[in-house]
Amino acid sequence: MAKRPTAKYDFKAFGQAIKVARTERKESRKKVSDEMYISPRYLANIENKGQQPSLQIFYELVTRYDISVDQFFFPNKSAEKDTQRRQLDTLLDSMSEKGIRVVTATAKEIAEVEAEDR
Repeated sequence: MAKRPTAKYDFKAFGQAIKVARTERKESRKKVSDEMYISPRYLANIENKGQQPSLQIFYELVTRYDISVDQFFFPNKSAEKDTQRRQLDTLLDSMSEKGIRVVTATAKEIAEVEAEDR
């Protein structure tokens, strides 16, 4: 049986998103690799060369870093929540009510300033 010709998906953008999220959390490649039971080289290749991860590793990385896969698989579609919104949700979930009030007041001020600029 002949192999079906298909274009191979380029995981470079995904790898870059993982690298950015990992460095923003100040996690070393070694720490993440040890916790996920993968080699640091494998993670480096995913991040820097766009190596295709196994489905299990892909799943673990997107859930670990709250990455929206929609932006990679459906780049021309508006995702319900992109990666930044998912990561913001995670931060908000970890805040106290006092912190939520501060963020809400800040967001309202930003919205007012942006409305004035229109």
